[in-house]
Amino acid sequence: MVNKTLLTILFSMWVTGVTLLVCMPARADIYRYVDGEGIIHFTNVPMRPGYLIYMKDGVLLPAADASGRYDMYISEAARKHGISFSLIKAVIKAESNFDPYAVSSSGARGLMQIMPRTAKALGIIDLFDPRENILGGACYLKKLLTQFRGDLSLALAAYNAGPNKVQPLKCMPPIEETKSFVRRVMQYLKRY
Repeated sequence: MVNKTLLTILFSMWVTGVTLLVCMPARADIYRYVDGEGIIHFTNVPMRPGYLIYMKDGVLLPAADASGRYDMYISEAARKHGISFSLIKAVIKAESNFDPYAVSSSGARGLMQIMPRTAKALGIIDLFDPRENILGGACYLKKLLTQFRGDLSLALAAYNAGPNKVQPLKCMPPIEETKSFVRRVMQYLKRY
């Protein structure tokens, strides 16, 4: 005859094991892809190239450059202002390396490094708010693209140096920082 205490212990262990199995969350790798229009796709079974691991065994992986955390705002700004997701993301990478609290020596602030005077003209209240900064920066970039008739190099030069330094020349100003900025954005454009 089996000891009643032993049966109680075994039953208790079985119930605990079943409870743990039922309560444990399922773990699966999740992959993420951002298409050309800035739409973010998630899947556990990537069916095409371009998907990158986003979550492994239930743990969110940090992005190499932390850029993914702002994709929803970048997508919103791209749609709202009719400019490419990749361009906005490349400007953010070149300007602040995705640091929402970045402040330049000239006083530009936030992800897209907007000057306070420009922010006031754009109606931006909090330059350190990622959504507000990205929407405002994209609006400003769109204005510059329109002003320079779609010439991306000139619009980027004006974004960095100011339109008053580019407009009279109608070419890239002889400012090394501006030339470097334009080159970096163009390189990042290929990445995003």
